[in-house]
Amino acid sequence: MNIAVKLMQKFKDSDNQNNLKVYQDKAEIIRKRNLEAWDDQELQAESLRLQKEAKSGTPVDELLIDAFALVCEAAKRTLGLQPYDVQIMAAIALHERNLIEQHTGEGKTLSAVMPAYLNALTGEGVHVLTFNDYLANRDADWMGPIYRFLGLTVNAVQAGMSLSEKREAYAADITYVTAKEAGFDYLRDTIVLEEVDTVHRPFHYVIVDEADSLLLDEARVPLVIAGEPGSSGSDDNDGIPFAEVARQLAQVDYYEFDEFQRNVYLNEVGSAKAESLLGCGNLYDSHNSHLLMSLNCALHAELLLKKDVDYIVRDGNIELIDEYTGRVAENRHLPDRLQAALADKEGLQPLAGGKILGTITLQHFLSLYPKICGMTATAHASAMEFEEIYSLLVVQIPPNRPNIRLDHPHRIYSHKEAKLKALVQEISSVHATGRPILIGTSSVEESDMLADALAVADVPCYVLNAKNDAKEAEIIAKAGEIGAVTVSTNMAGRGVDIRLGGGKPTQAEVVAKLGGLYVIGTHVNECVRIDNQLRGRSGRQGDPGASVFFVSLEDEVILQFGSDKAIRKLRQDEALEESVLRSKIAHIQRVIMGQNFDIRRELNSYSDMVEDQRRILHEERLRILKGEEPMSPSEQRVRLFYIDEFWADHLAYVSYIREGIHLEGLASRNPIDEFHTQITQAYEQIPANIDNKSANMLEKLAGSNDPAMWEKFGLKSPTSTRTYIINDQFIQNKRSSWTAGTIFAYWGRKILRPLFGWEKF
Repeated sequence: MNIAVKLMQKFKDSDNQNNLKVYQDKAEIIRKRNLEAWDDQELQAESLRLQKEAKSGTPVDELLIDAFALVCEAAKRTLGLQPYDVQIMAAIALHERNLIEQHTGEGKTLSAVMPAYLNALTGEGVHVLTFNDYLANRDADWMGPIYRFLGLTVNAVQAGMSLSEKREAYAADITYVTAKEAGFDYLRDTIVLEEVDTVHRPFHYVIVDEADSLLLDEARVPLVIAGEPGSSGSDDNDGIPFAEVARQLAQVDYYEFDEFQRNVYLNEVGSAKAESLLGCGNLYDSHNSHLLMSLNCALHAELLLKKDVDYIVRDGNIELIDEYTGRVAENRHLPDRLQAALADKEGLQPLAGGKILGTITLQHFLSLYPKICGMTATAHASAMEFEEIYSLLVVQIPPNRPNIRLDHPHRIYSHKEAKLKALVQEISSVHATGRPILIGTSSVEESDMLADALAVADVPCYVLNAKNDAKEAEIIAKAGEIGAVTVSTNMAGRGVDIRLGGGKPTQAEVVAKLGGLYVIGTHVNECVRIDNQLRGRSGRQGDPGASVFFVSLEDEVILQFGSDKAIRKLRQDEALEESVLRSKIAHIQRVIMGQNFDIRRELNSYSDMVEDQRRILHEERLRILKGEEPMSPSEQRVRLFYIDEFWADHLAYVSYIREGIHLEGLASRNPIDEFHTQITQAYEQIPANIDNKSANMLEKLAGSNDPAMWEKFGLKSPTSTRTYIINDQFIQNKRSSWTAGTIFAYWGRKILRPLFGWEKF
């Protein structure tokens, strides 16, 4: 870490301590406002007074002390929970629109109630965005008595609710909902043709739980609403067996990876072979662009997407695995062409995507809230990114009880076989003492392999991965029991609460004397935050515990991102003791986090302009929907219909351009600049097209406001829609990622061969 970074970190740490002192002083004032002597009616009257103050224009900042004191007393009376000082400090930081880092088991759920109550006093509504539907429902039910005691309404949104149920839930003072479901509901609102069909009201204040996951890891994930399924995205392949072609090209002579094996490209020999297999002539001619894109996707599916690592096949369907959580990513698809290529690889029928009607990334959706704050157990490692993208400062909240978990240094081995042998030995010896062990693995494949190795060593274990996720609750409930050995993917990380002794007090005492839960990582993740999530399963609320990571110099992260070849030649069964290796691994993780930050910034460059265009068009649409420019019902219906139609067409064009824009990098043009130029030119044509189509349709309608006539001419919403998520991380092609062989192949086949008539060069 260079001197400038160290100085900046020292300054930020000092700033954090200063903020904590201010919050601690306020917490003491709130604590001294003892309301124990008040009866229930007095407390409720005080809450009513605060609501009147807020709605009459008094800034909620001026009501904070009274409001927080009120919530503390209400929590004690309704739930028997007395907020700790550190929880009150966290609540103050949340109200001040910070991102709090609060350790696992320290009570983020209760901390959020205070700022949620305070900001709901205005009547404008507060959203608490949770990690999944279960948590939304649980937290609304759990914290609901506090809000209701104080005269506010609370509700939870669940996937599958009817429009009326969702409208009622969003009308509550405090609404618990997943970020994705709230985003999907927003997209549905953007295509309604009647205002009464919307469910959201204007956004106000949002608290984002598991904020590092939603604001960073999944921030660029595009949420999509599509019409009835139609084309699968592979209709223009003319029946060409691209999966078979890709398998024939999957030889090292035919392709090259970029520096970090995130992309794969044909070299000159591979391009020639592909042209022979496809019989297409020059692969880089413009009329072959669809072939080239489909072939690139087939290669990506064949060489970079690994079964039981990136996806599983279950019940005849492909299910993508979230790399950060190890779980099946529900309702998630790759971009149509790559999704079709992956299905083709596995011999499955590709699912039809349907015409995309609207899309928004989670980051852009969250930016619609005027006031945003968040909470997580792992934020500090990405503090600079939170500040740059969201202007959110990370505040580290101290634990109520000191964290006494022992985090041992990484144990580093020269090769995978030595690491596996050492892992089995360590697990066997610790298991013999009765101490519970949680092992975090990198994939479904590795978790199954380790379980097999433990079985040979007569160590019984539970296995938790995406293939048996239905047993998650049962497995996690037993993970802290005496003698339990649990082998898991990242599913046992974020949000998982493992209680010592399985929650049984007598067992918990025995496990505590044995040292608490022992967490073992079989690899380091690209992001240190994910490592910290696994560590955080141990040592909750002052419990004893320990963690250690076993690393091999042959692990994928090390191979791709920087172990020296000389070091990789070492082969020994014992752990490597060189301290420089631990520093090297920490450096690799910092480099990868920086690269991922750059990737997110590049993806922003593509999606930000599309979002700007969407907002301009949506503002016009909203004015029409609300009747703010005077129009007859038929004029309103026609205008809204064609806004939606041309926006959907524009999104299809944007997707097409985005898939092939990386070729601009080969032609020495900046792909992002070219992308912006092309979609700007296309967007500028939309208003005139809407005007022309609307005028023609209104002429046909002859001023009729009869809904039956609208129906006759097809002026209606889609009969059905579906929502899903696109994983677009793979399309981050940078010009710098092209290999020399690929650039040579492109220029030679695109320029030199046609120019000089060379067949080969």
